[in-house]
Amino acid sequence: MNDIVLKAEALTKTYTSAERQLTVLDEVSFEVAQGNTLSIIGPSGSGKTTLLGLCAGLDVPSSGIISLMGLKLNAMSEDDRAYVRNQYVGFVFQNFQLLQTLTALENVMVPLELRGEKNITVKAQHLLDRVGLGGRFNHYPSQLSGGEQQRVALARAFITSPKILFADEPTGNLDGENAALIEELLFGMNREEKTTLVLVTHNLELAAKTERVLRMKGGKLVEDSITALP
Repeated sequence: MNDIVLKAEALTKTYTSAERQLTVLDEVSFEVAQGNTLSIIGPSGSGKTTLLGLCAGLDVPSSGIISLMGLKLNAMSEDDRAYVRNQYVGFVFQNFQLLQTLTALENVMVPLELRGEKNITVKAQHLLDRVGLGGRFNHYPSQLSGGEQQRVALARAFITSPKILFADEPTGNLDGENAALIEELLFGMNREEKTTLVLVTHNLELAAKTERVLRMKGGKLVEDSITALP
């Protein structure tokens, strides 16, 4: 299946500061097919997170076109982009971004509640079981370790059965043992759901586990390579 899920065409992002124009992303183009896994790597300040934000419709480019599921995000209002994200996109962030006043179970249920869906408790419980947190349904984020919070975030990301999952440094705040567990869950659940994965990381070993790697430098895409997956 080679349906294109994500397509970037000459994406550019500039900011004006103190009468100077700073280009953080410079005419970046690539596309990703359904079910593929892709890493975006590069030094700090290379434009990785900016690119991810544009691809997910969290921001709009200064010029260029970003298409998600065939829909041109830069032509949409913020409300319309939010609707597209809720329908098609899952997110995993470095700092977890759980709601502190909600339990683990309630956090996982939020995306489906935003859709207005009912009878979602069992699905959320199943996903927490899948990530090894079956006994922590009623725990609040402050009662969970960093690794456990990221596992809740993974369950939340997959509850909508997203077409594409954006992960921004998903193991960046974790020790080696928890990072390895998150990697295993991320790639395992991604295969099970046949989700397209776009991953920003500094971790070259993690990047090598995706099928393809984009290397950024100074806001430009300088390399697009296929990895030697086992």
